[in-house]
Amino acid sequence: MSSSFPVQPLSPLDGRYRAAVAELGEYLSEAGLNRARVEVEVEWLIALTNESAFGTSPLDEVAQDRLRLLYLDYGQAEIDWLAEREAVTRHDVKAVEYLVRDRLAQLGLDRLAELTHFACTSEDINSTAYALTVKRAVHDVWLPKLRAVIAALSALAEKHRDAAMLARTHGQPATPTTMGKELAVFVWRLQRVERQIAASEFLAKFSGATGTWSAHLAAAPDVNWRLVASRFIEHLGLGFNPLTTQIESHDWQVELYDRVRHAGGILHNLATDIWTYISLGYFAQIPVAGATGSSTMPHKINPIRFENAEANLEISAGILQTLGQTLVTSRLQRDLTDSTTQRNIGVAFGHSLLALDNLLRGLGEISLRDDVLLADLDGNWEVLAEAIQTVVRAEVTAGNSTITDPYALLKDLTRGRRVGASDLADFVSQLDISDAAKQRLLTLTPATYTGIASELVELI
Repeated sequence: MSSSFPVQPLSPLDGRYRAAVAELGEYLSEAGLNRARVEVEVEWLIALTNESAFGTSPLDEVAQDRLRLLYLDYGQAEIDWLAEREAVTRHDVKAVEYLVRDRLAQLGLDRLAELTHFACTSEDINSTAYALTVKRAVHDVWLPKLRAVIAALSALAEKHRDAAMLARTHGQPATPTTMGKELAVFVWRLQRVERQIAASEFLAKFSGATGTWSAHLAAAPDVNWRLVASRFIEHLGLGFNPLTTQIESHDWQVELYDRVRHAGGILHNLATDIWTYISLGYFAQIPVAGATGSSTMPHKINPIRFENAEANLEISAGILQTLGQTLVTSRLQRDLTDSTTQRNIGVAFGHSLLALDNLLRGLGEISLRDDVLLADLDGNWEVLAEAIQTVVRAEVTAGNSTITDPYALLKDLTRGRRVGASDLADFVSQLDISDAAKQRLLTLTPATYTGIASELVELI
């Protein structure tokens, strides 16, 4: 192959689909992680001076603001600096420490240099940085997109709450429902898991090499270091885990990724159902100007948004499951399996976010075909067999009928057979039931046999 071929992104998330997932890069990329590491180092240094540790005094607001610019103004210069230094240190967190020390010298704060990374193990910085970046990615990027999908789905459910349609259980014609109610089921499911994800904990540890604060106490035995550490972590808006090995145990991550995977499963179910409704003709796809459905069949509009969502949700679920399986275990007090695994958090969320983007677009490109729904209902009058045999049972119980086996009676009439409106009308007219019950059944149609489906939409 030609050596002149330009370097290309290996992942489609960084190539073809970059525009849809770029926001995640601010948090879940290598640069995003390093910026958060700088933030933790800087805030820990400020926290130590606020405690007047080792004869220091609290920094004034100007000095604190200048220090915080190290991560607030973090950009390409810092990215390049860290890349060069890590090539020498072969240790990413140590390179971050050196960056902070270098910038302290530039700010004339050399006297604080030894408070940089004070008594920290790398995992104090990493667990806190990961908690910060994952929390921000979830709350600032992923959840808003999920909520946008839920909102779009809710709007469709409300719009089509009265649109009667034939239900299908086991793929066969079943008791009618409404399109709005069926979409509302997905809204209800997604709202529940969205609340769980929004309430997730994001935990960090800050207790030294093996979680015992040993070095801290060796340097200052009279300080309540556990309290100092917990105040520091909570100041960053995170939960504090006081009982750990060298690493934070990652249980909060496993819980979060399981919930995100659960949401993905519901969304996958939504994608396959909408795809099926399109296949049945229930939804028409709105043509996009200039788009091509098939390279050889000009008439086609393919449901690519929902197919793309399906595939990306499956990829995301696979990675999230691997994250959960790997992160829950660490050999003795620490091994490095979690380090490599956590670098794929952004990939998992990236494919999930891409799926959400496709679902949102897809839901905006479909239009309900009421005529198809009604024609389908009109071709399946046998679904009223449930209503008839249930009414007959009630009549028998009330003493208005002597029919001995209502279910068998309707089964003989309808099972495996197409029954039309006139057939059912003749059948009902001859039933041994009260006139009032007959009239209720004779006025019933598949399109009106939807129970409280429309009212149920209000529950979302």
